Amino acid sequence: MQKPLFIGLISGTSADGVDAALVSFDSGARVIAARTTAYPPETRDLVLRLSQADGQVALDDLGALDTALGEAFASAALALMTEAGVDASQVRAIGSHGQTLRHRPKAPHRFTMQIGDPNVIAERTGIDVVADFRRRDVAAGGEGAPLMPAFHASVLSSAEEDRAVLNIGGIANLTLLPASGPVRGFDTGPGNGLMDAWCLRHTGAAFDRGGEWGSSGRVLATLLEACLSEPWLALPPPKSSGRDHFHLEWLAARMHGNEQAQDVQATLVELTARSIVDALKATQPTTRQLIVCGGGVHNAMLMARLSALVPGVDVASSAAFGIDPDAMEAAGFAWLAQQTLQGLAGNRPEVTGAAGTRVLGVVVPGSAQGFSGGFRV
Repeated sequence: MQKPLFIGLISGTSADGVDAALVSFDSGARVIAARTTAYPPETRDLVLRLSQADGQVALDDLGALDTALGEAFASAALALMTEAGVDASQVRAIGSHGQTLRHRPKAPHRFTMQIGDPNVIAERTGIDVVADFRRRDVAAGGEGAPLMPAFHASVLSSAEEDRAVLNIGGIANLTLLPASGPVRGFDTGPGNGLMDAWCLRHTGAAFDRGGEWGSSGRVLATLLEACLSEPWLALPPPKSSGRDHFHLEWLAARMHGNEQAQDVQATLVELTARSIVDALKATQPTTRQLIVCGGGVHNAMLMARLSALVPGVDVASSAAFGIDPDAMEAAGFAWLAQQTLQGLAGNRPEVTGAAGTRVLGVVVPGSAQGFSGGFRV
């Protein structure tokens, strides 16, 4: 009998919409269909305002957004199934990451917060939903991130060479996959988040398509060094960050104020590339294959700078390894949902710093009669 399908849903730190992937785990991980459903402009504006706010957030705003995002995630799953011609009865579970608003793993009272009510998703789809993946790892002393290294190790490891998987979302993160030895993973710093926010402010476009606008500018050495001197970048792994750390106010504090906008964009591209490569050289200088996924893979300027900064390393999109770079994280949360329903760990303590392996997430039944039970084939 064919194993059931899983759906993974995530909205990353870029907060541009919901990435959805329909995945089969018959042999490895096979993405059957994937799509991105953009947030309505007013929803994205509210996500960005609340996720970047340094002060207090109104509970009414938070509650309303939690429900609105639950509806958006449910709509993304339903649209994916319609597009793929798949009925809800064929989907075992949905793994929903939600939308991160706060990530404070080093605060006195450590926490991470992802919203997008899974009860709404379960009610609208009729499918069991596994959600709230990060908080158990944080409760166990971990960073709660990154969670993708376990998935990357299962589908992209090689016994022949040291590899690394680079996800460039709003924040960039690395998974280190040595031919032998422990898997490691950590955030490296800004990914697309700063570039996108700066581009939106100065051009009205949500992102710099292909890196063309940034290519028209020049790197400002003084600003670049001021950004690279950020103490967080020098911290050893495990570590994680978010848009609530690297935002436009953070950037403004390092600027003189008379810089040309396109020069700042070029500098932000270089900041992303340099912070990634500095981290890679410090932690796995023997890397021979850098597999790139996430929205940053489409920024030609960024990809060119990465290749130039790591001579001798093959820098390639995950598409070359059979996984759509835009669907990688969504596929990973489908995999995490399967792990949870099988009672298997979803974290890597050597990556997150947790006290041990943990089964992650909570299950919200899709049926009115309750959860349908353990994993079924």
